[in-house]
Amino acid sequence: MLKIGQYEIESRLLLGTGKFPNFSMQKQAIARSGAKILTFAVRRMALFDAEQPNLLQELDLNNYLFLPNTAGAKTAEEAVRVAKLARASGLCHMVKVEVIGCNETLLPDPIETYRACEQLIAEGFTVLPYTSDDVVLARKLQELGVHAIMPGASPIGSGQGIINPLNLSFIIEQATVPVIVDAGIGSPADAAYAMEIGADGVLLNTAVSGAKDPVKMADAMRLAVEAGRLGYEAGRIDQKKYATASSSMKGLPHYG
Repeated sequence: MLKIGQYEIESRLLLGTGKFPNFSMQKQAIARSGAKILTFAVRRMALFDAEQPNLLQELDLNNYLFLPNTAGAKTAEEAVRVAKLARASGLCHMVKVEVIGCNETLLPDPIETYRACEQLIAEGFTVLPYTSDDVVLARKLQELGVHAIMPGASPIGSGQGIINPLNLSFIIEQATVPVIVDAGIGSPADAAYAMEIGADGVLLNTAVSGAKDPVKMADAMRLAVEAGRLGYEAGRIDQKKYATASSSMKGLPHYG
């Protein structure tokens, strides 16, 4: 069971709702993923701009928790304003704080992210910041009072998977709140790896919505997250330099 703030969620896979070829495929993929937390960019919704489509129009909203994100914000003030708009819409159980500091890499601005989280915590939000794999920033955000940490595996939408497993493992080891790996996941292997090293969950969008078969990929990601978590809980064997016989040699006859 994944616990974020006051919420307890059965699925450890969080899914974005954008970029799907059509609403029917989006609905099928979400169902197959088993995800119970859905995220969306507030700026891409009709509640921000009347000309934007309603990305949730085909879904039974009672079946999900919603994690709107502040994508597009460049300052803490912009992020807070977008978060408040999402809360006013009624589609906000938690908020993903996303303050981009570099247009080329889409990496988050650590200072503005911290400031936004500080303000939103004071406003009573359940706050999940999107960060780089900065170990110190992750710790300071937890000390501030955020409800989960969401470090990127690699640049948003890149599909490169986890490019810095060492830093990610440091964040997980020191975590006092759930760690949800976000951004850059490209395949089920990436999702399973994130869970195997101890992440509490995985958030992805493009890896499913951009797949040749989004519905089948959603199923694969669900299984990968479940398998990775089970593997982590089971405890893998130690890696050794040399071979170790899988069957005992004790009691075997000797010839020659």
